[in-house]
Amino acid sequence: MKIFENKILAIFIVAIILTSFIFGVFLYMKIFDTGDVYAFISVDGIKRDFLIHFPQSYSRNESLPLIIALHGGGGNARDMEKLTDYGFNKLADKGDFIVVYPNGIGRHWNDGRNLSFYYTQRENINDVKFISELIDYMIKKYNVNPSRVYVTGMSNGAFMTYRLAYELSNKIAAVAPVDGSIPLNIYLNETPVAPIPVLMINNVADPILPWNGGYAHFGNKKFGKVIGVEETAAFWAKIDNCTLVKSKEYLPDTDPDDGTRVWMRLYLNNTTGIEVIQYGIDGGGHTWPSGYQYLPQSVIGKTSKDINACNLIWDFFKNHHMQNN
Repeated sequence: MKIFENKILAIFIVAIILTSFIFGVFLYMKIFDTGDVYAFISVDGIKRDFLIHFPQSYSRNESLPLIIALHGGGGNARDMEKLTDYGFNKLADKGDFIVVYPNGIGRHWNDGRNLSFYYTQRENINDVKFISELIDYMIKKYNVNPSRVYVTGMSNGAFMTYRLAYELSNKIAAVAPVDGSIPLNIYLNETPVAPIPVLMINNVADPILPWNGGYAHFGNKKFGKVIGVEETAAFWAKIDNCTLVKSKEYLPDTDPDDGTRVWMRLYLNNTTGIEVIQYGIDGGGHTWPSGYQYLPQSVIGKTSKDINACNLIWDFFKNHHMQNN
């Protein structure tokens, strides 16, 4: 009887192991079927995680560009995917690049505004170092092209993108912040490491980011001072030595029902080819163009459908690479 019970127990244990293995393989296949993989690195003794989306045809033999997409305050990696309507993933699936969605600690980035109520800023978490080591990790492990690393972000992620443009332009080929401008603390106290191409997308009627500078705010809650959008564009044009300035030009109103109109202005360095491109969206709110309307219009304003931010950003990025690589 004892031998029989032991055999039953052994069969039961084997069944559990096999079930776990099969489920694990299934989960592994499902993760890679979507192209999404979570990974981790340790930075200053803190475990930092990020979501990687690979092209369906990905091969380590090919050195692809990398887009790092930073979520907004209160968001996470999955939220950034959804906000963009998975636009970067769709473009990546064509085999053009790899996209990484990092997670900020406590759902926020230390963008330099020094806000005491955000853990990452109160504790001065080194998010610049995190992104720097993330780039190194992606180059070493996945053969990312070191001369074609790009950063974009929304809101808190946009402020962080500007900070990275200041401090990490030796590793980043171009940046594209959406609904952000330069935090005043960064503007007053730091100097950019090197010139860098910048694509700016800002909504003129943004209820959170003040177009003319001042306190970023949500209702009566203040979220640190930033400089104005036009001042931000002029600053980068000066840093990049852009002597050619094309006047503001309105784009076709491809969706007359969205309540927005889009215009653009170009600053160009004729010698180096470095450019600053500014997109302004009249009537647009704190939103990602052609992205997900994550809160009602009464709270965050309108989402423009006249342009697709993901497409514009990739079209900009693919024309730029590190000058010294």
